[in-house]
Amino acid sequence: MLPATFKLCAGISYRHLRNMTGLRRQAAVAISQELNKLAFGSSGPSKWINQVRRRSSLLSSRLEEKPFSEVDMSYIKQGEEALQKSLSILGDQDGWKIETIAGNGDQVLSKMLPDVGKVFRLEVVVDQPLNSVYDELVERMEQMGDWNPTIKEIKILQKIGKDTVITHETAAATPGNVVGPRDFVSVRCSRRRGSTCVLAGMATSYGAMPEQKGFIRAENGPTCMVLRPLAENPSQTKLTWLLSIDLKGWLPKTIINQVLSQTQVDFANHLRKRLATTTTPTAVSC
Repeated sequence: MLPATFKLCAGISYRHLRNMTGLRRQAAVAISQELNKLAFGSSGPSKWINQVRRRSSLLSSRLEEKPFSEVDMSYIKQGEEALQKSLSILGDQDGWKIETIAGNGDQVLSKMLPDVGKVFRLEVVVDQPLNSVYDELVERMEQMGDWNPTIKEIKILQKIGKDTVITHETAAATPGNVVGPRDFVSVRCSRRRGSTCVLAGMATSYGAMPEQKGFIRAENGPTCMVLRPLAENPSQTKLTWLLSIDLKGWLPKTIINQVLSQTQVDFANHLRKRLATTTTPTAVSC
């Protein structure tokens, strides 16, 4: 079946066929089915990660009646790559070292990766249902600067389909200006499979948002947040945040490591305070 699938893909490489939406959808569905068959037979991370990875392939995304442009498709692909790579990192349980454990049980772990550098992983339980957490982090993304003092502003520059956005984020300087103002341009995508939501992203370039005066353009990624209802109490949410950032500039690694791990701890505390004041959540449709 797989060779026949590749022939179908080869057919849509011709321009006059590529514009046929039905054929594009047929190819996407066929490849998705084959990839899923392969994924089911492979060994890998824990079950919840595999559930997302098997069904979150770019080619299995629902194609709209109006085809995406080549540029838009490249952003969708970048978001997918960020998601897959992030889940792969989280799925490997070896090599993680504890950076800090808060009194409430929140913990930050870290790990060195040859092709990425040092990554950080926050593990917390939030006393709110998944829908509330998702609403705050995705549906009200642009309001994050209202409750998270490390962020000055997040602006959605472009929405692509239902799952992908391009954002510009400006970060506030740290106390004492140890780390000066940074900004980020990122592609972000969201996926939900069963009771698990994954919000992933990575740095990208966007012509309408060149480097800004007074900010150092830093780079995210791959990074993601995974949201799952707590098994023993579904009204609570387990949040895992994989953080990978290149802050650029001339900064000692010891300072960078301290700032990033503390940023994650502070984020969890600010999020809890914000959620305590949120209204009734809407239905999640990621």
